[in-house]
Amino acid sequence: MSVKRHFVLAAGGTGGHMMPAHALAAELTARGHHVALITDERGARIPGLFEGVETHVMPAGRIAGGPLGWLKAWAGIRAGRAMARRLYEGFQPTAVVGFGGYPSLPALLGAMKDRIPTVIHEQNAVLGRVNRLLAGRVAAIATAYPVVDRLKPRFKKKTHLIGNPVREIVKAMGERPFPAIDEDGPFRILVTGGSQGATILSTVVPDGLGLLPDAIRMRLQVVQQCRPEDIEGPRARYQELGIPAELATYLEDLPAILDRSHLVIARAGASTIAELTVAGRPAILVPLPSAMDDHQTWNAREMASEGGARMIPQSQFTPKELARQMEALLGDPEALIVAANRAKACGLPRATEDLADLVESFGRPPVMDAIGDDVRGLGAPSGALPAMGRPALGRNAI
Repeated sequence: MSVKRHFVLAAGGTGGHMMPAHALAAELTARGHHVALITDERGARIPGLFEGVETHVMPAGRIAGGPLGWLKAWAGIRAGRAMARRLYEGFQPTAVVGFGGYPSLPALLGAMKDRIPTVIHEQNAVLGRVNRLLAGRVAAIATAYPVVDRLKPRFKKKTHLIGNPVREIVKAMGERPFPAIDEDGPFRILVTGGSQGATILSTVVPDGLGLLPDAIRMRLQVVQQCRPEDIEGPRARYQELGIPAELATYLEDLPAILDRSHLVIARAGASTIAELTVAGRPAILVPLPSAMDDHQTWNAREMASEGGARMIPQSQFTPKELARQMEALLGDPEALIVAANRAKACGLPRATEDLADLVESFGRPPVMDAIGDDVRGLGAPSGALPAMGRPALGRNAI
């Protein structure tokens, strides 16, 4: 018997936080539940997300700037918490789910004050600051990686390896064979620096491709995302090298481009890693060194250690090093296919469904299972009812 309930999702205003929250909202809505979103002004402006979902823009309070900044932040957090609690009075959520970022903090604190079960989802391989602050108080922690730095061992019993939700179109790629590589056919390369682009990719990649042996270079076809201020330099360089290249500041049809790509050169954001591993695409990853807690380096480590990617620190990312790594892959198509299979082995394509199962486990009547179970090695989350032998979900929990 299906029981319809209310859930509140709270996410900071960046795509890395908002995309998995959006995927969960769509899944819970499809299951017949009611969903509301708490975010900040940036999150509310991201196009194409949470259409038809009740959205509340609330103050968050970013903790920075010394004592005066902390006081202002705390005032914002208190105001946001009060607004969240007023929402909960009428909405009566079964659980509140936080996806990190400062806008999720007041919503989760308000839920804890009202004794509403809380879940946090960590997209990166390093526990973020807000999630780190609240990890000891939430009922369940969902992670995207088997090993998460800054996640304390004492939280193991309430931690579940879920993965990062990806779009259905990306999941479908993983069900199809890797794009065929004909003996004299093209090598299709996708270069992307994430939502903001990456100047270093525009600087290094064209010159690196120019250093490849003629037998490889003459087969290249490139699609590259560039910052607006960077686009003309690489365009001229590709023309000089005779490499067919499509350059754009925004790739509208990114999933279709990824689907036909043989190799991806990219940053190591959580969403990028999730899509590469679910789709089964090998990559050369260049982590953003200024990312909070160096989390992009941590994100890339599993895929690299399993052989699905080559990781090059930005300090070592030179045309010569890029050419060396690419030649090792493109010079042996079998090695490229092996890397694709190893990338796919790291993927968790059921992340959206598993996260919804975890969230649904709160307030469930006895006839309905909780995600925590003996098969997976964990008990039911605090506040959920005992499991009733549901099959294992995804890979083993942490």
